Amino acid sequence: MTASTIDNRDDLISYLHAAMALEHATIPPYLTAYYSIRSTTNSDAAHIIRVVAVEEMLHLTLVANVLNAIGGKPDLTGPGFVPSYPAYLPDGEDDFTVDLRSLSPEAVETFCKIERPRRAPGSGERLLSAGDGASPLLVTSPTAEKLRFYSIGEFYAEIIEGLGKVAADEPGLFCGSADRQVGREYFYSGGGEVTVVSDLDSACRALSFIADQGEGLDSGLYNAEGELAHYHRFRQLQLGRYYEVGDAPDAPSGAALSVAWDQVYPVKVSARLADYPEGSELVAVAREFNADYAAFLALLTRAFNGRPDLLQEAVRGMFRLRDGFNRLICNPLPGSEGLHAAPTFEIPGVTP
Repeated sequence: MTASTIDNRDDLISYLHAAMALEHATIPPYLTAYYSIRSTTNSDAAHIIRVVAVEEMLHLTLVANVLNAIGGKPDLTGPGFVPSYPAYLPDGEDDFTVDLRSLSPEAVETFCKIERPRRAPGSGERLLSAGDGASPLLVTSPTAEKLRFYSIGEFYAEIIEGLGKVAADEPGLFCGSADRQVGREYFYSGGGEVTVVSDLDSACRALSFIADQGEGLDSGLYNAEGELAHYHRFRQLQLGRYYEVGDAPDAPSGAALSVAWDQVYPVKVSARLADYPEGSELVAVAREFNADYAAFLALLTRAFNGRPDLLQEAVRGMFRLRDGFNRLICNPLPGSEGLHAAPTFEIPGVTP
């Protein structure tokens, strides 16, 4: 069995900071695909992506609650928190990168790879070599050099095991103030509830829920709450039909679900500020969007550090970014052969 990479509170804090970065890293790709959809089209696909994005916010909140419970301090504004896209999400697989792109078969394939449920073949194979690739890896082990996880579910399994180990060695592990917890009165997503974390049991339940809802070890269609897992929600877009209870994973039998792939704005994949003409209105809008997104991350940080009442405002703010998206996505990017502009998510001081 692989030796534990979590030995103390500091190790746990490092892992939980990495978990927050992981949960956030899926949000810009999901939002880019969502806002690339042309108005009044693809309502089914838009609903699926929107719900998953909100639930990623729930996951971010659950990790923050665990981090606060053990005396950590959530921070979404530090260097490296926002990845430089394209980026690897090393949930053990290094066969894909996550890009910012329009809703497309390629985007949905990536979303399925992000969320795919995979259990390591054996207890000694949870951690793998991270290799020497030049592309950034978002979730290597923060305490073991050049090691990455077989899957996102195995990453969370490592944290859960570490929590049990450290709690046994440090009876005062859960020392955080209850005032910093986000309760259900401050966040409602429709797909699961916030868990207030005060002890080992509630911490493990919060993290297990994240793995179970979308990025987990259970290959079933539905989680414990009867919600369709994120992976299978995206599979519906590939298979063209909704799941019904009792369906096999690759054979949904519900209503047809059609996607008009041509009814989207074809944005430049993982656009960067350097792609925009200097001095143009587009580059000004792109920089303004990045500033607004930095303010959104700062608001979340305040919410997770003793102002849970701000969280509902932050969730609404995520979708108030629509204007910034539209000012970019609806406009062709000069010199890009008909491709459109899109936010770059290059946040000063946050993006590496």
